[in-house]
Amino acid sequence: MTTDLRLDPPVLVGDRIPTRTAASDRSRTSRRSRTRLSLGRPIPFGIAIGPLLLLLIWAGGSATGLIDPRILTAPWTVVTTAIELTIDGRLPAHLATSAARALTGLALGIGLGLVLALISGLSRVGEALVDGPIQLKRAIPSLALLPLLILWFGIGEPMKIITITLGVFVPIYLHTHNGLRGIDSRYVELAQSLGLGRGEFIRRVVLPGALPGFLLGLRFAVTGAWLSLVVVEQINATSGIGYMMELARTYGQTEIIIVGLVVYGVLGLTSDGIVRLIQRKGLSWRRTLAD
Repeated sequence: MTTDLRLDPPVLVGDRIPTRTAASDRSRTSRRSRTRLSLGRPIPFGIAIGPLLLLLIWAGGSATGLIDPRILTAPWTVVTTAIELTIDGRLPAHLATSAARALTGLALGIGLGLVLALISGLSRVGEALVDGPIQLKRAIPSLALLPLLILWFGIGEPMKIITITLGVFVPIYLHTHNGLRGIDSRYVELAQSLGLGRGEFIRRVVLPGALPGFLLGLRFAVTGAWLSLVVVEQINATSGIGYMMELARTYGQTEIIIVGLVVYGVLGLTSDGIVRLIQRKGLSWRRTLAD
């Protein structure tokens, strides 16, 4: 009777013969896997690196003459113009008007999207009544409705607020509804076994389960609010950043147009950063690839 012992040959390092065990190999493999799958530690202010790189390219092109100032004003000229507009009060006044419009439309859109998502996500009857019309609205860009909205509501503030609301509520509805329908059925069964009432079930299971979808929809909604604002403020407006840019276009003031674009960009980037921070804090219990 023979015994076949198949052992890996030891690896000689000087006079020592290190030994390896299955547990240590598994531990080493696990560490390597975690290292490969992780994106690394978050970079402080990483969201600003890309815009700063674009700013450096812009400044370098303007300084070397590669960028014609008649096409794209130099960044230092834009900064000087922004300071002048701030000192004479025009920029703060237009900014306050734009922010009020965007926040009002955003708040109305979030409320409308949440209510419709709950109606559709928690009831088959509600889904049959609500989901179809919203999917139809999704296929029609909000800006395509502008002629009709102008006929219905005129060119005043109601038309602008409604246009922003329409650009906001669809992503809120879609992602919140998807979050509701994606709740694990095991949690529903657990709630039933614990005898939770409908109100308690919604508060303890439904809302936390839909939170990731809602926050993702909120990021799209914030962007949609600023995009809609850019358009409506250039349609017979008498105030706002878009009105300031349209007036500058009439007089060929490129630097003021660039100031308006930078303001829109900064507002969009800042608001998205705030939502991402809320997302990171509110979903700290969920492990993802970015953690």
